[in-house]
Amino acid sequence: MNIQIFGTKKSQDTKKAERWFKERRIKVQYIDLGEKGISRGELKSVAQACGGLDNIIDEGCRDQDALSLVKYIAPAQREDAILEHPQVLKLPIVRNGKKAAVGYCPEVYEGWKE
Repeated sequence: MNIQIFGTKKSQDTKKAERWFKERRIKVQYIDLGEKGISRGELKSVAQACGGLDNIIDEGCRDQDALSLVKYIAPAQREDAILEHPQVLKLPIVRNGKKAAVGYCPEVYEGWKE
């Protein structure tokens, strides 16, 4: 498995996902969205694996202004807006190759072990 976890240091769900993999001795690559962000290619891959950009946006994020901008902008510009405001993403984003899960989803991670 080639696991990447995108999250922030303050996200409790990100910490839980990291712990889940650590307890099973599975190596992960952690990417701090607060420092590095997510690339356009990674965002497209995650969105495709999760059924579209709308499924990876956190409706309850703290930055409601950025959320409104991302939700109500023209669909052609939505990707750029998300890259500019990654705080609107559901965390953690966990990738395993072409597969991805958004939020803390141990049942999905368990399926990847097979």
